[in-house]
Amino acid sequence: MTEEVDERKRRTLRRFAAVGAAAPFVGSASAADDGNETREAIRGYVPSTPGAHFSKLRDDLRLGTGEAQYHLRKLEEAGEIESRKDADYRRYFPAGRFDDLDKRALGYLRRETPRGMVLGLLSDPDATGAELADALGVSRPTISAAAGELATADLLDRTDGYTLTEPERLLTLVVRYADSFDADAVAFADDAASLVSYDP
Repeated sequence: MTEEVDERKRRTLRRFAAVGAAAPFVGSASAADDGNETREAIRGYVPSTPGAHFSKLRDDLRLGTGEAQYHLRKLEEAGEIESRKDADYRRYFPAGRFDDLDKRALGYLRRETPRGMVLGLLSDPDATGAELADALGVSRPTISAAAGELATADLLDRTDGYTLTEPERLLTLVVRYADSFDADAVAFADDAASLVSYDP
């Protein structure tokens, strides 16, 4: 059983390490490749899943807690990745790629209810709190609490209903990183072209 787990871990690390190895072509790896398989995997994972919190990164890459902490610290010290505290989570991003608003947005897009609200409001900007609650299968107070958090993060205006303050930016982030969220985000991204119009 241990050999099977170790082999699964190796396959996972190699898959993300392949992305990390390609990173110099997309500008997200250090010029001095240290050849460490775990750090290469993290170099591949973080740009494809920006805003992932520590536990998700650790679990997705099948790393031990101490192992993940060590390699993340090394990459952060080298200036290759950066982290941001988000309530109870520490979220990781490729260094220098996102501004503060993008980081906040990605943090909320990594949470199920706020992400569902954003997708719902991008699809139907006139959706009410009750409609969002029904669509997401949560209570109205849950929607209200999430709306308060999104408003505090400057992503939602609650003056007259719910209005996304940065719909284009949120749409771009959802579409670009849909595969790292969930099936609903992927389905939304597949249909996103129908939501965009250009009238010069």
